[in-house]
Amino acid sequence: MTNNKTRTAIAVSLTTLFLAGTVLAASIPRGIPAKATTHRGQVADKRPIIGAGSVIFGAYDPHGDFIDDANSKIEHLFLPWEDVDLSSLSAADEYALQRGRKLLITVEPWSWSVDWRSTSEELLQGILSGRYDRNMATVCSAAAALKSPVTIRWAQEMDETDNQFTWSHWSPANYVAAYRRIVNVCREHNKSANYMWSPKGNPGLAAFYPGDDVVDIIGLSVFGLQKYDRDNFGGERTFAQALAPGYRQVERFEKPVVVAELGYEGDSAYVHDWAENAAKRYPEFPKLTAVVYFNDKEVYPWPKPYGLPNWRVVSEVTN
Repeated sequence: MTNNKTRTAIAVSLTTLFLAGTVLAASIPRGIPAKATTHRGQVADKRPIIGAGSVIFGAYDPHGDFIDDANSKIEHLFLPWEDVDLSSLSAADEYALQRGRKLLITVEPWSWSVDWRSTSEELLQGILSGRYDRNMATVCSAAAALKSPVTIRWAQEMDETDNQFTWSHWSPANYVAAYRRIVNVCREHNKSANYMWSPKGNPGLAAFYPGDDVVDIIGLSVFGLQKYDRDNFGGERTFAQALAPGYRQVERFEKPVVVAELGYEGDSAYVHDWAENAAKRYPEFPKLTAVVYFNDKEVYPWPKPYGLPNWRVVSEVTN
């Protein structure tokens, strides 16, 4: 797990994992809430509306805004496969078990410390040569010891070229080879996990599809930013309009589809429309089984002038 470098794991308790919503150390998975949030001084304004006709709902929830929400059935975590203290996964497992939730674990094949990252080509060659087999084997062994049902999502949004992820610069053929190797390594150590292939939803994503035998679930990312919609689509998009392009490309694979990252930001009318409709069942999307909210501020800038949208479902009350 160290890639021939010495790492110092920082041991912290659940009550000190996060400071202002930011992970304290790269050694800790992102997404374990610190403690119950009282929402004192906050107002809920973007919580998805879950009704009888809803798909399964879940959240990436580092602030604990959904800690007591019985509607949330999926707990989403992010972790790198380098410089990570996997013992903290047991805390996430206990948290999920207490609330009857499944775990969705996004494994990012890098270090969260920029200084320790390999280049795109170094990472690819390292994976294909087997140099990183141990990294994934360690993660999957730790996941196999958890009591909660686990879905592993590896190297997401490979079809996005905004330079956020080093693996998004690989050719489709190279990505497919890397994904297949990593899933097969993981299966040697984890016999029960499901595996999610998770493109962003861009045109041409199907070229990155790694094969039915290594994909159990397909994930997509769907974000609604009101100003971006107006500037780039000639008007505001609904959730269904934002989902449709990616969904139409992946429905041919006959796999369950999950919105693995969902967020929306805009004025009250725009937010209400998304909140009311994002978790509905749609006859035009029969394979859509779940939506998972990304309950935090964006971590990578959108193109100028959009900055870092704040997807969090609660906002601070200002006096």
